[in-house]
Amino acid sequence: MNKPNSAPDNVRFCTRCGAAMQAKLVGDKMRKVCPQCGFIHFTDPKVGVGVLVVNEAGEVLLVRRTMRPEIGRWSLPAGYLDQGEEPTVTAVREVQEETGLHVTIEGLLDVYHNPPEQGGASIFILYRGRVVGGELKAGDDADAAAFFRLDALPDVAFASTQAAIAALRKP
Repeated sequence: MNKPNSAPDNVRFCTRCGAAMQAKLVGDKMRKVCPQCGFIHFTDPKVGVGVLVVNEAGEVLLVRRTMRPEIGRWSLPAGYLDQGEEPTVTAVREVQEETGLHVTIEGLLDVYHNPPEQGGASIFILYRGRVVGGELKAGDDADAAAFFRLDALPDVAFASTQAAIAALRKP
């Protein structure tokens, strides 16, 4: 696994004053630092939120992705969390946008770390949800949405989706 770069080459200018950034040791890591105003660029992880929905028949809700990473593979309905957003609100919205279903959040299932080489969210917050309305139809960045039996799953993307399904399979 590649070690994350805490002083990325693409961070060339300070977002506060516009001066050229320099790589300097800050604490125990190299970081981009502005020599003019002292701003330190910290690389923030991408955070995703998703919902695991299992119907009365024990089938799991998945969507087929139309966006990178993992185009054409299936995952839990999910999306990125933007600064200032409340994670459960974002999770509910993502399910509605990608599947047409309205869900209620029943609790936090887990927090996962996806390997950086997979792309996407490095931190993934997964909630358990229950369908309370809507009509199943793909939307937003999914071209298909369906419930699948655990013994008849399609090609599943992301370590976090795979881990959540493995946990479902445990007695």
